Amino acid sequence: MKNNDTHTVTLESRGITLEEYMAVVRFSAKLEFSEEFLAPVRKGRALIDRFLAEDRAVYGVTTGFGDNVQYAIPTDEALELQRRIVRSHSVAVGKPLEEEKVRAILLQMILNARGGHTGLSVETLEAIRAFLNEKIVPFAPGSGSVGYLSVEAHIVMALIGEGSVLENGVRIPAADVLKKKGFSPVVLKCKEGLSLLNGTISVTALAVIALYDAETCVKTLDIVTALCFEALKGTVKALDERILRVKNHREGIQAARNLRAMLRGSEIAEKSLNEKVQDCTMLRAAPQLLGSVHKLFLEAEEVILDEMHAVSDNPEIFAETDDDGTALMCGNFEGNYVGSHADILCMAAAIAAKQLESGINRMVNHHLSGGLPDFLVAKPGLNNGFMIVQYTAAGLNHEVKALALPATADNISTCADQEDPVSMAYSASKKACESMEHLLNLTALYCFTVCQAVDFRKPLKPSPFDQKIIDYVRREVPFVDEDRYLYPGIEVLERMVKNRELIRTAEESLGTLEL
Repeated sequence: MKNNDTHTVTLESRGITLEEYMAVVRFSAKLEFSEEFLAPVRKGRALIDRFLAEDRAVYGVTTGFGDNVQYAIPTDEALELQRRIVRSHSVAVGKPLEEEKVRAILLQMILNARGGHTGLSVETLEAIRAFLNEKIVPFAPGSGSVGYLSVEAHIVMALIGEGSVLENGVRIPAADVLKKKGFSPVVLKCKEGLSLLNGTISVTALAVIALYDAETCVKTLDIVTALCFEALKGTVKALDERILRVKNHREGIQAARNLRAMLRGSEIAEKSLNEKVQDCTMLRAAPQLLGSVHKLFLEAEEVILDEMHAVSDNPEIFAETDDDGTALMCGNFEGNYVGSHADILCMAAAIAAKQLESGINRMVNHHLSGGLPDFLVAKPGLNNGFMIVQYTAAGLNHEVKALALPATADNISTCADQEDPVSMAYSASKKACESMEHLLNLTALYCFTVCQAVDFRKPLKPSPFDQKIIDYVRREVPFVDEDRYLYPGIEVLERMVKNRELIRTAEESLGTLEL
C-alpha cells in the first residue's frame, strides 16, 4: 500500500531527505537527475579516462585489487579488469534480499557518485536509474558480506547482463529481461566495477531502511504509551516537567510533553491522579525510557544520514583545476560510522521492546492490571482472550534482545590481511532491519492489546486524542468480545503501524510529533 505522496525525486547537489529516499525505495517514486547533479560526475569520469591514458598508478585502475595491488594492469586490460572483479566477487550466499533492499542499494550506488569523486559515468548511472524506474530487481543473495563487495557484485552482474533478476520471486536471466525492456547491458569502464562494489553502499542502504522504520516505531511508541496510561490508570504526576528538567535530557522532557498533550482531557487520568502513591516503573519512568530511545534514534539518524550523503570509495577522484586532478588512495570505504550506529538502532529497539512487552504483560495479567479482566476478555476460562498475544510479544522481545549484540565489535581479517580490520557493518545494518521488523510487529500487538484494555475502562472516557486513535483502529479491528481468529486484526495493525497511519492520525491533532 502506497502512503507517500512523492511521485518524483530529482537528485541535485543538496542530496535528498530520508522521506525522498524511501519514496524511491519503498513507494516506487520515479528518480530523475538534474544537470547540477550530473556535471561533476562528467568531470570525474573525464579525469579517470585521462589517468588511464597516462598510465598513472591508480589502485583498481592500473593495479589489481586488495593484496593484488602489487600487480600492474596494462591499459589494454583495464576494461577486462572491471568485468572480472564483478564476476569473481559475486559469491554472496543465502536467501535473496527483498526488493526494497535491492532498490536501496541501487539508489545508494547513485548517491555515492555525487560530486564525481568515484569516477562513475553518467551512462552507468542512467542504467541504474532505469532499473529503479522500471522496477527491475537484481537477484542478490543476502549473506556473506563483511561490509561491502559480494552483495553489490551480484547486483552489478545483472546490470552487465550476466546475472539474474527476480520477477514474482522467480530468478530470470538478466539478459532476457534487458532485451525485453529494450535496454543494453552496461559496459563497465575502468574503475566502475570497483566503485560499484566498494564502500558502504549496501551497509548504508540497509541502515537507511532501518532508520526509517525506527522513526516509525519511536513515534508510535509515544502514542501507544499514552494509551497505556489510560489502560492501567497511571498517574500523570510522573510527567511533571520539573521532574524531567532535573534529569536534564532534552529527549525525556519532550517525551513527557508528548504524553501530557496526548492525555489532556482524560477522565480516566483525572480519576486516577491520586489513587496510588506511585505507579510501576513502566509508567512512572515512561518519559525516561522513551527519552532514552529518542536519544539513541536521533544520534543514529544524524550519522546514518551523513553517510547517506557521503562518498565511500577507494580511490577517490578530485578535480584540482579545470584541467587537472588527482586520485587519492584512502579508507573512505570503511563502514564503522554507519555500522556502529546501526548497532545503536538495535540497542534502541531492545529498550523499546522490553517496554512494549512489559506493558502487554501488565494489561493481560489481572494481578497487575488494576481491575481489568483476565486476559482482557469477558468469560475468561471459556475464552483465552489476549493470553497468547503476550506469548508472541515475549518471543519478539527475545528476538530483538538477541539482535542487540553489536556486530561492529567483531573483526575477522580478509584478503591476506591487506583488509584488516574489517567493520562487519553489513551484519549490523542487516540485523537492524530485522530488529525493526520485529519491533513494528511488537508495536502492532501492543496497540491491539491497549485498545482492548482502554475499552474495558468504560464508562470512563480516555482523552479526546486517545479516543481518536482507538476510533481509527476500531474502523477495521473490532473489540474482541469472545475468542476469534486474531491474526487478521494483527495484520491490519501491522499495516497501520508500518505505513504510519497512526502517526498521521496523531499529527492531525497535535502537529508534528517532536522527538
